[in-house]
Amino acid sequence: MTVREKFENDLHRVQGLMLDLCHMSIHALEKSVEALFEQDIDAALVLMDQDRFINRLEEHINDEVILLIAKQQPVATDLRRLIVMIKAASDMERIGDYAVNIAKETIRLGQTKVVYPTEKIAQMRDQAIAMLKGMVQAFIDEDMQKAKEIALLDDQIDTLYGEAIVEILNTPTENMKDIGQVAQLSFVCRYLERSADHATNLAELLFYLVKGKHYELNQ
Repeated sequence: MTVREKFENDLHRVQGLMLDLCHMSIHALEKSVEALFEQDIDAALVLMDQDRFINRLEEHINDEVILLIAKQQPVATDLRRLIVMIKAASDMERIGDYAVNIAKETIRLGQTKVVYPTEKIAQMRDQAIAMLKGMVQAFIDEDMQKAKEIALLDDQIDTLYGEAIVEILNTPTENMKDIGQVAQLSFVCRYLERSADHATNLAELLFYLVKGKHYELNQ
């Protein structure tokens, strides 16, 4: 096996780990909102516990990339690919963190009946998940056009975020105990909005990988 073949084999192995991280983080985000809607505290606790696997996988990817850089001394496109992998792993780890944060809000909410509208939260969840899954596929295909289209969807998430907050704040309640839900649901909205921002980050990383230049895709 040549040095180049060894490098490509190692690179493919780390890329496989990166895909695992993406799938784990996106799944955690999806399940966290499901636990919120079902007010499933046990599921929320499981998600919080499982986050350590996401954290460890990100650390492992970073270690593997550093070893590849040190041992193989890659240049040009190969080096960009490895740098992008570290940055993308960080973005995906943050998605896992947002899932944990939503799980914590679920625990704080407990079994108290939700009196505020959640339809916009569901829409934000669906949009953010679709963006993240789309970006993973765009990376696999190195499809910059698809990445750009996904980045532009961030405006829709921002609009939904604003609408959701307005709806929550304007919902009349008769019980002062319900006021605490305003903060809990508002934080959930914020975590979903930030998750979509990370999809845009990934799109910009793909442009850097292919073009070798930094682009801001959603100013």
